[in-house]
Amino acid sequence: MSDNQIDFTDRVVVVTGGGNGLGKCYAMEFAKRGAKVVVNDLGGTGTGAGADQIVAQKVVSEIQAMGGTAVANSDSVLEGDKVVQTALDAFGRVDAVVNNAGFLRDGSFHKMTEADWDLVLKVHLYGSFAVTRAAWPYMRDQGFGRVVMTASGAGIYGNFGQANYAAAKLGLHGLAQTLAHEGRAKGILVNTIAPVAASRLTSTVMPPEVLEGLKPEYVSPLVLLLCSENHTETGQLFEVGGGWIARIRWQQSNGARFDSDEGFSAEELSARWDEVQNFDSAQTPSDISSTLQAVGENIGVKIGVAPQ
Repeated sequence: MSDNQIDFTDRVVVVTGGGNGLGKCYAMEFAKRGAKVVVNDLGGTGTGAGADQIVAQKVVSEIQAMGGTAVANSDSVLEGDKVVQTALDAFGRVDAVVNNAGFLRDGSFHKMTEADWDLVLKVHLYGSFAVTRAAWPYMRDQGFGRVVMTASGAGIYGNFGQANYAAAKLGLHGLAQTLAHEGRAKGILVNTIAPVAASRLTSTVMPPEVLEGLKPEYVSPLVLLLCSENHTETGQLFEVGGGWIARIRWQQSNGARFDSDEGFSAEELSARWDEVQNFDSAQTPSDISSTLQAVGENIGVKIGVAPQ
C-alpha cells in the first residue's frame, strides 16, 4: 500500500441518508475501502414524508454482496443517539460521521408554512447536531474522529424559494466551524461540503444532459479524503460537483475606520461607503480573532478570545 493510499480498514463510518443518491454512493465507497458502515436512512420521500426500512437494508445487502461489512439503521436522524448506538452495538466504535440526510420543502418565503420551515431546519440542522453529538464523546475518548457536514450553494449564496433549506445549510457550516475548534485538540476534524450532484432532489429541476455530468461518484472522493487519516485540515468549506472541487473562504474588506471617541453619523458612513465596499486589499480571516483584532485596534484596546 502506498503512503497516500486511503484505507478504512477497522474504521466505522456512519452515513446518514445512505439509502439513495450521494449517501448510497458514500456508503458503497467506504465499504469498498474496508470500512464497517452504518447505512442510516428513514426511507422517506424527497419531501420528508413516510418511512421505509427497506431503503437502508437494500444498500446494506448490496454492500454485503460485494464482500463488504454494513448494518442498516432506519431511525430518524432526530434520534441521533439511536443511529450511533447501532454502530456501537454492531462494531464497538464510531470513527466518522457523514451528515447527508435531508429533503426539500421549497416555497417562496411569503408562502412558506411554519411546518415546512420547522421540519427542514430540524432534519438538516438539528439532525446533524443530534447524530454528531451522540458520536462526539466516543471520538474524543479514542482521540480520533472525522465529521462531514453537508451544506449547499443555496446556503452559501441564497436561492429563491429555499429560505428554510438555505438557513439550515449555512447553519451547518457555522456548527462545523465551532466543532472544528473544539475537536482539533482531540483529533477530531470537522469539514463542510456543498455538493452539486444528480439525485432525486435535483432530478426535477435539472435536464438529463446536466444530470449526466453530475454523478454522485464525482463527490465521494472528497468525502473519503475528508474522513481519512491522510487528511489534516479542519474547519474548511468546499464546493464540489461534476469533477470540480474548490475551497471557499471568507473575504473581509479593509473597511472604513471612524474615531471611536467622537462617534459618527449615518451620513458620514454614507460618504465613505466606498471604503466599506473596497476589496482591493481584502483580508482572508480564518477565525473570529481576526475581526476582534481589527475592532480592538480601532478602539485602542487589545481584544482576544480565551482558549478553551
